[in-house]
Amino acid sequence: MTRSPETATVMTAADIDRALTRIAHEIVEAQRGADELIICGIPRRGVPLARRLGAKLAAIDSAFDPLTSVGSLDVTMYRDDLRTSVARTPEPTQLPARGIDGRTVVLVDDVLYSGRTVRAALDALSDYGRPQVVRLAVLVDRGHRELPLRADHVGKNLPTSRSERVGVRLAEIDGLTAEEEKVVIIR
Repeated sequence: MTRSPETATVMTAADIDRALTRIAHEIVEAQRGADELIICGIPRRGVPLARRLGAKLAAIDSAFDPLTSVGSLDVTMYRDDLRTSVARTPEPTQLPARGIDGRTVVLVDDVLYSGRTVRAALDALSDYGRPQVVRLAVLVDRGHRELPLRADHVGKNLPTSRSERVGVRLAEIDGLTAEEEKVVIIR
């Protein structure tokens, strides 16, 4: 008999929504408005989080248009671990047509761990232009950084051991209802 891993829920759907609302307010305050703002989600779960963040930003500041200011940035081919791990299938990068040059770009991901995905995102972003500022927003920061990176906007700091995993379950990716969404620690 196979024993399933032990999980503990650390964020509910309501917690995720509150965290994204707070992050949206922090971004607008840091930016002093949202007219020169671009939001880029990192696939997989960073993309739906970026879209949700875009909707919240539009509700806060009418200058932000999620249709022209939210995109996705695939980092698969920029990863430094392609030789040592199984790479997932690359997804298309879809940046807003107005470009990133001279704008503030907020990269959005679900979990910040070693920092290697963020490093790959910075490399990928430089192939598309030169933003004035790049910021990082994550739903969960679990620590254990291997690179000197930090998130500017964090939904929840979640100290974990290296043997634990953090699972973010979202409706758009995992086929859940909105009420079933959650963040779990898997031991």
